[in-house]
Amino acid sequence: MDRRKSLKSMVLGTVAGGLALHGCKPGEGQTEEVVQKAEVFYGRTPEEKELNAELHEIQFFNAHEMATLAVLCDLILPKSDEFKSATDAQVPDFIEFMAKDLPEMQTDLRGGLMWLDHESNSRFQMEFKSLGQEQQHKILDEVAYYDPEVPEEERPASINFFSLVRNLTLTGFYTSKIGIEELGYKGNMPNVWDGVPEDVLKQHGMAYEEEWLAKCVDQSKRNIVAEWDENGNLIS
Repeated sequence: MDRRKSLKSMVLGTVAGGLALHGCKPGEGQTEEVVQKAEVFYGRTPEEKELNAELHEIQFFNAHEMATLAVLCDLILPKSDEFKSATDAQVPDFIEFMAKDLPEMQTDLRGGLMWLDHESNSRFQMEFKSLGQEQQHKILDEVAYYDPEVPEEERPASINFFSLVRNLTLTGFYTSKIGIEELGYKGNMPNVWDGVPEDVLKQHGMAYEEEWLAKCVDQSKRNIVAEWDENGNLIS
């Protein structure tokens, strides 16, 4: 497994889904279902939108820090003939946002960027972003790997800094449009479902209403988004 595939495997997970059974009735009896409407927001809530707008008005990293961060992110996920880079997916902007959304990261991130420049100046008399890649890798190779047996609070700050940026880079890239396309993730897809088996329904004295059976177990319509009226009744 090459380095890119190894990094990609860190963000892949298993998606599990659940099924709901509608339109079954116990024997001859029928109960009326009461639907209680709840306030529903799609995407972000108004409070989240307001907070996001406030955070976007603030700039945490200065221009030099953003430039250094961009170089660092592209060293973690570089551009190639086959793949896009971290900056192609605007990962530095993502990290800038996360630093404002989670202020507890700010000291580690800013301190780590300062450490990079200090280390670069001490060794090569240049700031990190101006070094050649070979020199940059020499510095990063010393902090890119840590002993998992050593608790995080006992590791050097430089190692924790690089681990944090690496995690943020992978998260930012593989949750972006570019990263999702690279993963080949198609999103949630409806399964082929033919309903509860007839013998199981009989065991529990249940039966499908023909109207619901036609609506809910029709594979030709499995990719059509259902529509409901204001009372919660299915209309499509």
